[in-house]
Amino acid sequence: MSTAETQVTRGVETWAVDPTHSHVEFTVKHMMITTVKGRFGGVGGVVRTNESDAGAWAIDIEIDTASVDTGAEQRDAHLRSADFFDVASHPRLTFRGGPVRAAFSEPGDQFALAGELTIRGTTRDVELVVTYDGRGPDPWGGERMSFSASTTIDRRDFGLTWNQGLEAGGVLVGTDIRVNLDVQLVRE
Repeated sequence: MSTAETQVTRGVETWAVDPTHSHVEFTVKHMMITTVKGRFGGVGGVVRTNESDAGAWAIDIEIDTASVDTGAEQRDAHLRSADFFDVASHPRLTFRGGPVRAAFSEPGDQFALAGELTIRGTTRDVELVVTYDGRGPDPWGGERMSFSASTTIDRRDFGLTWNQGLEAGGVLVGTDIRVNLDVQLVRE
């Protein structure tokens, strides 16, 4: 291994998503007048950072589509069906992001993160607005880092086209989905 390869390898850190302290939530309009909120309980993945090249981050996040929860059992069953997430055929949503093209060091620093979001087998480029929330030791001798992020997607871009027209005009389910993430990472 060359000296350059050794330096890059030594600078690489792997951070695992802590699923008990990470949240993926979404909002969408219902009947064009009410906001419905939901979340995914099953989130996991890894982030690989590189001290010698701050931009060389690789972000791989997976979300269990069956873990969708809007607080309404019937609606959740519909979201799991072929009309929406089709969890039988597409059990995971994925986000693959990087590189990170921004310096951040203080909680509250923001940057844009480009990546590929895959829903129902359809992959589209998305950009997240990310806020660095901080980094520090945990009580068990480990180290943690946290970020929050948000984006808005058009669900139709991912094949989520089911809808129903309303008698008074408009549609039952909005097309713009606001996605908010709070992700805590644990250094491996």
